[in-house]
Amino acid sequence: MWNAEQVISGGASSSSYSVFGEETDTEAGDDEVTVTEEVRSGTLFELDLLDCPVCCHALTRPVFQCDNGHIACSSCCTNLRSKCPSCTLPIGVYRNRMMERVVEAVIVPCPNAKHGCTEMFSYGKELVHEKECSFALCYCPRRGCNYAGLCKDLYRHYYNCSSAREYFRCGYNVQAWMHIRDKILVLQEGREGPLVAIQCFEEEQGVYVTVNCIAPCVPGVSEFSFQLSYSSYGGADKTMSFGLGEMNRIQKVCFQTPDKDFMFVPHYFLAGRTSLKMNICVRRRGGEEEEENT
Repeated sequence: MWNAEQVISGGASSSSYSVFGEETDTEAGDDEVTVTEEVRSGTLFELDLLDCPVCCHALTRPVFQCDNGHIACSSCCTNLRSKCPSCTLPIGVYRNRMMERVVEAVIVPCPNAKHGCTEMFSYGKELVHEKECSFALCYCPRRGCNYAGLCKDLYRHYYNCSSAREYFRCGYNVQAWMHIRDKILVLQEGREGPLVAIQCFEEEQGVYVTVNCIAPCVPGVSEFSFQLSYSSYGGADKTMSFGLGEMNRIQKVCFQTPDKDFMFVPHYFLAGRTSLKMNICVRRRGGEEEEENT
């Protein structure tokens, strides 16, 4: 079985990883003889060689090959109906077990290692971890600001850099009034608390409204639910509400019209007005509401 260890070399322009063999000791009777295998190492500079040449995703077990030696991952073999894209020979029956061992032997750090994460994974599995890594960077939602940092640092940064602050308190209804042209309203939980971004996207039929917390998808970090309501200026009969038991968490705001998890306000509800008069109640999931930060 192979192990792998990252090689860190100053000034290197590409990622490099070394693969080492294990040492073994052998004892025989009274005449003890210790045999130590020489540790062999090698450096892999092109991690792309461990990707499926068809889909370009990291190879995972099982890896298949055709009679000409071309390889592909299991998913691609199925999608290609077991026909090799390089030579059209059948593929998907014979496994390339050596390539499977090589892929599993290469150990790589989390992509957020430079930000403090010390986790190590077999090649390809680090991408799954990255989505839930507590060291993932979050980006400031304020227009014109390029700040990126850990979520707690971002919350502190936003409080200090934003002049027009709006706040929310868990378990309480607060006003969320915004001009449609502004496209985004950011609420903060007290001083240096989590950020909730309310965004609106105007389309031909109406306005889409989304609510997201700016935080990585880490268990126990900024887990909220919410209830959002909109009342038309025309009267109480024109009221709608939308909520999620688990608020979506994002690392960076996006200004592309959403395809799910939104409240849609038709133009006839707006009656020609250019602002949204909404109320929102944010609740912390899995626990009692905490007092507002001071």
